[in-house]
Amino acid sequence: MVFYNKMIKVCGTLLIVSILFGCSSGDNFDPKTAEIVGEEKAELTLPPNVPPPIDRDHATKLVVNMEVTEEEKRLADGVTYTMWTFGGEVPGKFIRAREGDMIEFHLQNHPDNKLPHNIDLHAVNGPGGGAESTFTAPGRETVFTFRALNPGLYVYHCATAPVGMHIANGMYGLILIEPAEGLSEVDQEYYVMQSEFYTEGDYGERGLQPFDMDRAIKEDPEYVVFNGSVGSTTGDNAITSNPGDDVRLFVGNGGPNLTSSFHVIGEIFDRVHYEGGDRIQKNVQTTSVPAGGSAIVEFETEVPGDYILVDHAIFRAFNKGALATLSVSGEEDENIYTGQQLEQVYQPEGGAVQTIPQEKREEPAAQTIEERIERGKSVYSSVCQSCHMKDGSGIEGAFPPVAKSDYLNENPDRGISAIVHGLSGEITVNGETYDGVMPRQNLTNEEVANVTTYLLNSFDNEGGRVTPEDVERVREEGPIE
Repeated sequence: MVFYNKMIKVCGTLLIVSILFGCSSGDNFDPKTAEIVGEEKAELTLPPNVPPPIDRDHATKLVVNMEVTEEEKRLADGVTYTMWTFGGEVPGKFIRAREGDMIEFHLQNHPDNKLPHNIDLHAVNGPGGGAESTFTAPGRETVFTFRALNPGLYVYHCATAPVGMHIANGMYGLILIEPAEGLSEVDQEYYVMQSEFYTEGDYGERGLQPFDMDRAIKEDPEYVVFNGSVGSTTGDNAITSNPGDDVRLFVGNGGPNLTSSFHVIGEIFDRVHYEGGDRIQKNVQTTSVPAGGSAIVEFETEVPGDYILVDHAIFRAFNKGALATLSVSGEEDENIYTGQQLEQVYQPEGGAVQTIPQEKREEPAAQTIEERIERGKSVYSSVCQSCHMKDGSGIEGAFPPVAKSDYLNENPDRGISAIVHGLSGEITVNGETYDGVMPRQNLTNEEVANVTTYLLNSFDNEGGRVTPEDVERVREEGPIE
């Protein structure tokens, strides 16, 4: 992050170059000797929220109280995990301080906890980042003080042995040291932190899941998530903005192992303060955030819609949970983005795009329901499985389940319609609302009958049989709401 105005001497004069922040008294500021004025209790926030920007023009004594708790919490629908937390949630509470502040840090280990814990703040200049001073047994409190010398966005985490296990169980968060002259003003600020969970059970396996050390050592997590759980920042919990807003995301990576390829689908980062430091890269599509590292990304949201935050190591997003949503509400601007203007059949042999019926492929007719189910399984594996998953569970917050699906069981024609006409807008499946787009699939009536019959007779659905004649009827009747 560019925290200072840089003074450059040119021809005996001083040319003040301000890259991000305007001219201020911070030009000659020395955080080591800054006068400490007064005392404040730090306001701490849980993700995705951040405390308000600091509006004081002086350093102060800042008292931070952080309680460690060990709690069974939701990891995914039907899946729980015993998480070790800084402040009751994963990731831990966001700390916001100012360059030059004298930070008095109190670490409290709840009496109900079973293990000792400590904290290593990457913003600290001192042994262990504070870990040596904060080894805290259950029912005890430790205190140490440090001066905030280096502005930037820093990770904090537990460093009690085995360190990797304490981090993998949820003990990480972010601390922002604002520059003396402050940050540029934006409309929205949010806290997003990626991390991994290593469970004995496979992804989506229900129940309380224990930590798996072998998977952790092999760096093979079952879950890669934003803000502590699958779907934590989607649906009603999505972060929000309006067209024309300047948005700042404080992005961290608790790891403990993987580097994140952080990306917002449909946006370009106007500025990236990469690795949380003072260098800025402009017009960035995807930025790397190392384990134990951070980045600050800033961009304007131009047009309304849902923008998906992902780790662009893309199977982590759609198969392990690294998805979040930025929901932008407001007026359309077709000068920036029109949405779909045309959808029609393309016939390359005709040398032009033509509005003629979809090309029909010959597909041998299934003779029995067993044969139809078997062929439908093949269609599902090649066309549907990447979104709706091998077990039909879908992807929380993104793609609805086809397993035990009330949407499908109540009216199989809905499934046919979604395949042959596509589907967009809100639908409710098993009590959860999904708002996305499913494109029309280029499948024959026979193939659609096969895959729909397979779905009805798989994944604990209620059974049934769909024929090519049923598919043709739905094609002619049009989309089903």
